Amino acid sequence: MIHQYKLNGYNIVLDVYSGSVHVVDDVAYDMIAMFEDHDAEKIVSAMLQKYGDREDVTEGDLRECLSDIEALKDAGKLFSEDEYAGLAFDFKKRSNEVKALCLHVAHTCNLNCSYCFASQGKYHGERALMSFEVGKRALDFLVENSGNRVNLEVDFFGGEPLMNWQVVKDLVAYARSIEEEKHKKFRFTLTTNGVLVDDEVIEFANLEMHNVVMSIDGRPEVHDRFRVDYLGRGSYEKIVPKFLRFAKKRGDRSYYVRGTYTHYNTDFTKDIFHLADLGFTELSMEPVVCAPDDPCALTEEDLPVLFEQYEILAKEMLKREREGRPFTFYHYMIDLTHGPCIYKRISGCGSGTEYMAVTPWGDLYPCHQFVGDEKYLMGNIWDGVTNTALRDDFKLCNAYARPECDGCWARLYCSGGCAANAYHATGSIRGVYKYGCELFKKRMECAIMMKAAREEEPWNS
Repeated sequence: MIHQYKLNGYNIVLDVYSGSVHVVDDVAYDMIAMFEDHDAEKIVSAMLQKYGDREDVTEGDLRECLSDIEALKDAGKLFSEDEYAGLAFDFKKRSNEVKALCLHVAHTCNLNCSYCFASQGKYHGERALMSFEVGKRALDFLVENSGNRVNLEVDFFGGEPLMNWQVVKDLVAYARSIEEEKHKKFRFTLTTNGVLVDDEVIEFANLEMHNVVMSIDGRPEVHDRFRVDYLGRGSYEKIVPKFLRFAKKRGDRSYYVRGTYTHYNTDFTKDIFHLADLGFTELSMEPVVCAPDDPCALTEEDLPVLFEQYEILAKEMLKREREGRPFTFYHYMIDLTHGPCIYKRISGCGSGTEYMAVTPWGDLYPCHQFVGDEKYLMGNIWDGVTNTALRDDFKLCNAYARPECDGCWARLYCSGGCAANAYHATGSIRGVYKYGCELFKKRMECAIMMKAAREEEPWNS
């Protein structure tokens, strides 16, 4: 399978199963498009008819190009087959090892964001803080169920985790105390809205947190539309100086400034550029997750606008790289060197199998977006996963187990997509969130184009 498209002056041909990317001229582009369904004579005839008035296109050139295409096919770099598709493995027999937990240390928040999928941090339940004892048991559960894995990941999440900061620090200390004995290494991530960030938080996080996710939606008027406190006051002026100091002091340690765009700011590139101009270099901007009848919800009419925005973003990022002021956008970070990850084709994101969320009282859910939905309660950190049928269902959330994904050129990069988005859109975790698919494919096209541009332009040499 191949995928062809034109973007920013580049003719791009992606060989889906090998992951090979080819940047070609107009003639080769059209010849590749005809290659599988037409013989050589028809292809040469069609190209002479279309390009015959060009002095640099002769019959000999066209036949040489056909030979090159055939050689690429023989080398497995064009029209390659998916050698994993026919394997009759049983998804349900895959390992049950757990490698990551999302610890909901706080089901409460000091902001009152109306678009919050977590119902202002309460997850449609009662406000609660995780005790050290529950958190400790969660870490023990992770160790006990991680098999031979050495590297384990723990996300401190909410609500707002800084509202339970002492427990976060105590849990990090406990994890470090057992690493050597248990032959494990913990990597921690903190996601925060920034209201309670201070120098002590920055110092501790920069010492212990492998990654920090800072929530900002962009321009002041965009951010303050939704990210307000319980008195309705915007939080932009309060958090931005703190996050700038936080990011600066992280040095070479990972962080992301993560925003949410909605129907109200479909021109979200202005928010990304605003954040980049402030000095943030690691950026992510996600489409809102909400009910279709919510005024924030993205509409079908928004799609062409969003597609254009992603193209604007890619072109501007390349421009800024040339000017020596680059920034990273999360969804444009792809590795084309080794092709789509084979493991991810099979495992998907790992929610409900390798990765689970833990509530303040110790219940297990497939991920943070399912917390509070009792149909998706998997068990608890004392008894383990008791709803094994549900876990088996999540093992089928991958690129091969969704019939709707057959024939999609991007499925090996999205690994079948987000189970939570599928559930909210279709009522089934094995459904397909088509709107999200369209956005993902556009992001992939932009990301691949940027890789091609970097290879061809002298400023990257």
